[in-house]
Amino acid sequence: MKTLRSILMIISFSIFGIGSLIVGLIVFPLIKFFAKDKKTRLNRYSGVVHSTWNIFIKAIQAVKIIKLDIENINTLKTIKNSVIVSTHPSYIDVLILLALIPKTTCFVAPRLTQNQFFKKIVESMFLISGKTLDELKNDTKTMMDYGFNILIFPSGIRHRKNEHPKIHKGAALTAINAQKNIVPVIMSTDFDFLQIGQPFYDAGIKPVTYSIKCAETIEISGFLEYTDEVSQKKDLTDKIKKALYEL
Repeated sequence: MKTLRSILMIISFSIFGIGSLIVGLIVFPLIKFFAKDKKTRLNRYSGVVHSTWNIFIKAIQAVKIIKLDIENINTLKTIKNSVIVSTHPSYIDVLILLALIPKTTCFVAPRLTQNQFFKKIVESMFLISGKTLDELKNDTKTMMDYGFNILIFPSGIRHRKNEHPKIHKGAALTAINAQKNIVPVIMSTDFDFLQIGQPFYDAGIKPVTYSIKCAETIEISGFLEYTDEVSQKKDLTDKIKKALYEL
């Protein structure tokens, strides 16, 4: 059974990689050719990513690689123009969340711009980390002004449900800069799946269940009244930490 599940994983991610290559080399250039306005292009790019990744997630559910247990799916699917902060239990968390939540972008590592399968998609609609603070503030503000959600994993690393790694201040800074509310999303898996150090084909012996729920929205308005920027970011980051780790 474990060998069969590993084969299904390899086939699934091979199809995903080929599909991403086709989207990046054919679909996105066609969108760019016909949509001259940047906002229109971004909306169409996002729509393609959302719909195709949704198909992929449904496919790996159909072959029993994963199961999704979503507590408040309507709330999740209707998040709009917010900073989404999420726990980070596995490698495919961003695929799951962008498949579920329309009009959403996220930060990605600069190394993905060198990946031939994902290069065009990443460069077209995602936020590349590693830039200067001013560049990142400008990029995130622009995307939020266009009405996008921005997904951030504020721990920066994959972790298990009972682990509480440090929450970085980037999410707080993004929300304050764009003056947008924060929606915490708590994700966890019932066993280790695509964790750090695990090979991508290790699917275990049964479907992994992702438990997903939205916590209460963190209203940004109260934090905008701060005159001390250091305390402002610290207190908002502490609020994010308590929401994500249910402390």
